[in-house]
Amino acid sequence: MKSLRKVRPDSGLELHDAPLPVPGADEVLVQVKATGVCGTDLHINKWTPSYHFMTAALPVTIGHEFSGVVSALGGAVQGLELGQLVTVRPSVVCGVCAACTAGRPDDCVTRKGIGVSRDGAFADFVRVPARNCIPIPDGVDARIAALAEPLSVSWEAVRAAGVQPGDRVLVLGPGNIGQGIALFAREAGAAEVVVAGHGDAPRLQILRTLGFDQLLDFAETPMAEALAKAASPRPFDAVIEATGVSAVIQLALQVLKPRGVLVITGIHSAPVAIDLAALVRKHHEIRGSYRAPEAAWPKVVAFMEHNQALLAHMVTHTVPLSRALEGFALANNKTATKVMVVPDAAAETLA
Repeated sequence: MKSLRKVRPDSGLELHDAPLPVPGADEVLVQVKATGVCGTDLHINKWTPSYHFMTAALPVTIGHEFSGVVSALGGAVQGLELGQLVTVRPSVVCGVCAACTAGRPDDCVTRKGIGVSRDGAFADFVRVPARNCIPIPDGVDARIAALAEPLSVSWEAVRAAGVQPGDRVLVLGPGNIGQGIALFAREAGAAEVVVAGHGDAPRLQILRTLGFDQLLDFAETPMAEALAKAASPRPFDAVIEATGVSAVIQLALQVLKPRGVLVITGIHSAPVAIDLAALVRKHHEIRGSYRAPEAAWPKVVAFMEHNQALLAHMVTHTVPLSRALEGFALANNKTATKVMVVPDAAAETLA
C-alpha cells in the first residue's frame, strides 16, 4: 500500500510502499476513505521545533484526521462490523497508568498519537484500537466524517471558553479550527461571533457561506486598529485564538472584558510575553485547549450528521494520496480551508 511518511528529523515527507498492517487482538484494520491535512501535518513536514518530540517515533506515517471502513477485526473486538464507516480518535491511551485504571483515560500520561507517534492515515490502510473507532451514521459522506477530529478541537475550545447565550466572541484565525469554533460558538448561543485573519480572503469567504458576516482581515486594516474598533463600545466576553501567532495574544487581552476568558488553541513554537499586571487588574483568565475529551466525540458526530450540508463548504479541495504534497501546498498558502486526501481510485471517481 501507499504511505506518506516522516522518515528523518528534518524537513520533508516521502511517499513509500509499505506492507499491509495486521491488527492486534483489540484492534481493527481501517481502509482509509478520507484524511484531512491539518496544521500539525504542516508543522511535521516543515519540522518546526514544537514537533521535535517525534524523533524517537521515526519513521512514521502521518495523518490523524480521517475516516474509513472497517476491513478486518482483531480476535477480541466486539461492537464493530466489517464494512462500517468510522472516524477515529487519534489519541491512543495506554490502559495501564493510574489515570487509565481509575477510569480517567482523558488524563492518560503515556498516550500516543495516531499519525504522530504511531502510524497514521495518509495511507491506504491504518491499524487502530477498536475503542478509538466512532461509528458514523448512514448517509454521512466520508470526507465530512473526516472532519470529526478538527471539529472536536473546535468544540473543546468553545467549551473551555464557557461561551454563554448572548456573548460576544472573537475568533482569531479563520482556518478549519477557527471556522469550527465559530460554528460551535453560534450553536452555544453567542449573540455575535467576529472572526479575524490576515490575508485570508478565501477562508473568510467560506465563513460568509457559513453565515458569518462580522469578519476582519488584518491585511486590509492594521490588527490593533481593527480589534479596537471591533471591541467598541462593548469588549468581548471570550476570545479564542487559533493562529499560533504570538503577536495576537497581547492584543486579544486588550479587547477582552474584565473577567473575560482568553482560550489558546494555537501551537506556539516560542514563549509569548504577557502584561501580567493588566491581567491581574482585569481578572482575566487564560486557558489552554487541546484535545477534546472522549465523551465529546459522539456530540460532534451528531452535530456533523445534522449539519452535513453546511460542513461540506469547509472541504474546499480533494487530492489523491499520490499527490498529497500538492494538498499540503494548498493548505500552507491559505488557498484552502480543508484539503482532503483520498485513495487514488476514489479521487478518480470524485473527479
